[in-house]
Amino acid sequence: MKSQEEIVKEMQEVVAQMVIDDLEDDPSLADETFECDCCGLEKPLAGSIEYSGYRLCNDCVLIAETGFALNKIKNIQEVIDAMEDKRLEQLCNFIKQEENRKNN
Repeated sequence: MKSQEEIVKEMQEVVAQMVIDDLEDDPSLADETFECDCCGLEKPLAGSIEYSGYRLCNDCVLIAETGFALNKIKNIQEVIDAMEDKRLEQLCNFIKQEENRKNN
């Protein structure tokens, strides 16, 4: 049986390869971004995956897939719920930046 460290390392390699594969398939993805439904950050489209209607950036895919592999989570909604504070923080930061931009 694999250790947690081995599983995490394996997931990191798999998820990193997803970015490489996406860029090899479509180099234009290097310039495309989207707002991750999980962390709320603007992230590269390459390496992202859609789960049950949610598009996750490569970093969040790593969190999700590692959680699945370690049997820490059962579905993507658990990841979305766990990251809610992070999304709210990003939204607040965006609003602050917009207000600062308007005031300057």
